[in-house]
Amino acid sequence: MNRLVRRLGTADAVVIGLGSMIGAGVFSAFAPAAAAAGSGLLAGLVIAGVVAYCNASSSAALAARYPTSGGTYVYGRERLGDWWGFTAGWGFVIGKTASCAAMALTVASYVSPAWARPLAVLAVLSFAAVNYFGVTRTARLARVLLVVTLVALGLTLVAVYGGAAGPAPGWTSGGPLGVLQAAGLLFFAFAGYARIATLGEEVRDPERTIPRAIPIALGIAFAVYALVGVGLLASLGPAALAASPAPLADAAQAGGLAWLAPAARVGAVVAGLGALLALLTGIGRTALAMARNSDLPGWLAAVHPRHRVPHHAEIVLAVVVCGLVLTVDLRGAIGFSSFGVLVYYAIANASALTLRALPRWVPVLGLAGCLLLAATLPWQSVVAGLAVFAVGLAGRAVARRS
Repeated sequence: MNRLVRRLGTADAVVIGLGSMIGAGVFSAFAPAAAAAGSGLLAGLVIAGVVAYCNASSSAALAARYPTSGGTYVYGRERLGDWWGFTAGWGFVIGKTASCAAMALTVASYVSPAWARPLAVLAVLSFAAVNYFGVTRTARLARVLLVVTLVALGLTLVAVYGGAAGPAPGWTSGGPLGVLQAAGLLFFAFAGYARIATLGEEVRDPERTIPRAIPIALGIAFAVYALVGVGLLASLGPAALAASPAPLADAAQAGGLAWLAPAARVGAVVAGLGALLALLTGIGRTALAMARNSDLPGWLAAVHPRHRVPHHAEIVLAVVVCGLVLTVDLRGAIGFSSFGVLVYYAIANASALTLRALPRWVPVLGLAGCLLLAATLPWQSVVAGLAVFAVGLAGRAVARRS
């Protein structure tokens, strides 16, 4: 039978979601956010959190109605039509594939900048192998990586908050546009809860498990990000934070507990690996759902007879990510990924508008927020994102016509 197996409980789903959200983004996203908004990044964090909450609520309601692999690709098809579903699935697969490359490059850069690309390829291949041998192994490894990340992040925050106080940082602001850009950049770090919905065919009792797991994971992640954001501004100030390539390590080093600073580097590496693992899992499941509907080549829908994973999709994904790791720029990959993710969630909220399971303001606010944040990203990311969406839609039109 060409189906996946329901093996994951609520705790497993929360761990996979947290492993995606509390990833490399918490160690790197605050610096560009500070460059865009200064101290206003805290306002951007609140905006990103509100939009993420709306998206999470919409995703949870939809996942309870359609407990199968594919996430918003499935929801868009069922509620809005095939083209909307394809647009969401295309945005997720392409955007998150770029995210995989960004996570792998971030991890490798922390380990050894001189060998960043070969080490990134090694990380991708290793974690693709873990996914290939079953989702329960993925959940176990995600749990271990999350625990290590949280311990390292906790030690880093002890160094940041417990060190000697430096000079009071001045308040700076990039204005409303800067705050919105900061929100869009910080939203990149929140996006992991989608991985819970894409595992809809592999969780037990999905009608209850998914709506319960998504807000739990999101709430924990927001609390962690708030602690990090306040601590970074208090320790470094907005100007130094914006210029820092490793803000948490620099903030820990600046205090009186500098001997804890290496924990930030360890945490960044482990968190990036956790995010890479969860991203590879979610993309493979969305590719599986799209292939089942002939929106991607049908052989990608194959499920391994023993390990019960979409093994063809996992192999192709690993090859593509390795190619990106060897060729793309890290900053460009992150910007494009943010655009794709926001379009994906905009369609999720539009799909949720057709349900009556939520107060209407939730998907309306989520839809408006996603479109606004996408439009205010750096123009290079917007242009690249629009171009790739146009290529995907044109390709589907040609394939359908032929």
